[in-house]
This record gives sequence, structure tokens and C-alpha cells, in this order.
Amino acid sequence: MPPPDYSSEDRNPPVSNRDLLILLGLFLSVVVGVVWLLGILVNNLVWFIPTHVEKTLGSLIVPAYERLAQPTPAQDVLNQLLERLEQQLPEEQRQERDYRVLYVPDRTVNALAIPGDVIILYQGLVAQAESENELAMVLGHELGHFAHRDHLRSLGREILFRAIAATFLGDLGALQSIAVSGVSAISRSHYSQSQELQADEMGLTLLNAVYGHVGGATDFFSRLRQERGSGIAFLSTHPSPGNRANKLERLIQERGYSVAKTNPLPSSLVN
Repeated sequence: MPPPDYSSEDRNPPVSNRDLLILLGLFLSVVVGVVWLLGILVNNLVWFIPTHVEKTLGSLIVPAYERLAQPTPAQDVLNQLLERLEQQLPEEQRQERDYRVLYVPDRTVNALAIPGDVIILYQGLVAQAESENELAMVLGHELGHFAHRDHLRSLGREILFRAIAATFLGDLGALQSIAVSGVSAISRSHYSQSQELQADEMGLTLLNAVYGHVGGATDFFSRLRQERGSGIAFLSTHPSPGNRANKLERLIQERGYSVAKTNPLPSSLVN
């Protein structure tokens, strides 16, 4: 009896479109899963980056902003205000830290916490403030980002993963190439709503510790709530100022904080 005649088509049946879609779906699922796991890994490992490594990274990033800043009386006053807030931090958040403000004479309405214990405060944001207390809230908010290590997460997963790898491998020289990308990443970074609200909460705590009340805590956000459509960049890179003001007001009530008269802006900060 002759053997059955199996054609090549029978031995290698063509792959159907349905099979291709299944394979593509599986591949994309694996990619998404890997990215998700990498995000979780980086988010947790960021707490293990030693202070000296962060300072090394900061020493390579901060000069890009120092070139934009000016050593003016305004910057001195802001650093004095920051010092008052810093004194209210828990001891573990002050160890091996030397926070300072770089005041940049630019109309940008923003503030940044960057590696190296530095807060970048733009003239455009200071011009929006109507009291010393409002600026204290802003600086306290940025100290909150440091406390939660958001300033490192702002570098982005790829850069941060490379920094973590350099840390564990002891290759601090690799941080120099990372820093160049870091400056660009910081300028594009957006914090999540939960990160901003956590920082707001710490800013509120420090504001109350310094002044004995939280007057001015929501003033900045309340005014920005009226500025929708004005073109202020801050509004496109931060959660709704209205939502943040509402959450702060609820927190003030929950904690029983008092709201009193605010202090005027120091003369060097009045335009």
C-alpha cells in the first residue's frame, strides 16, 4: 500500500490572521508587563540611592541652573525662609542635607526640586505670590518632594534605572553621562496628582509649624483657579489648582489648623 501523499501545505499550514493577532497580543502583553514591573522596581529602589550618590548626580545637574540664577537679595531672602522651614523637618530628613534656593529671573511660573538639595524658584512664580506665607507654602511643598524622593523620580525611569545600576555597580563615573539627559528630563517632568497632593500636605504641615497657622496655604491655588485659559504654563503641568485648594481646605478642617493674617512679602521680592 503506497504511503499517503502529504503535501508541503499540509505539513506547514499557513498562519492565519487570527493567529498573528494572538501572537501580537501576547508580545504586547509581555512588553507592557515588563515596563510595569520596571516602574515598580525603580519606584522602590529609589529609596536605596545613597545621599552621596545623589549629591554626585546633583553636582553635575545643578550647574546648568546656577548659570541661570542670580545671587540677588531676593535669593538671600528666599534662602532665609527656606532655612526656617528646614528647621521644622524631622531629623532624618535633615541629615546630610543642605537645601538651598536658586532664584532664576525668568517669567516662568514654576518651582522645581532637583538632585543636589536645590530648589529652583522662578521669578514668574514669586511675582504671583501676595504674601510671605504663600512662598513658604511653595518651598514647603518642594521640601515634600525631596522627602518622598520625587525629585529623583522626575529624572524618568530610564535615567533613574541607569543611576541605580551605577550605584550598585560602583560606577559613579557613569553618572556624568546620565546628568546631561537628567537636565532635559527635569525640564519636561510632570508629577502625578498623588505626588503633588503628598507634597502639598507636607507644605501645609511646615507652614503651620513656622507660623502657628496656615494662612496663605490655599491663596495661590485659589487665584490660579481663576486663571484657566490664561496661558500660564504651570496650569498645564500640574493638577487642577481648584482640586488642590479644595483638598487643602478639607485637610485644614480635619487637622483643626487655624487660619490667620499673612505676613507681607519682603521688600526685595516686591516687583
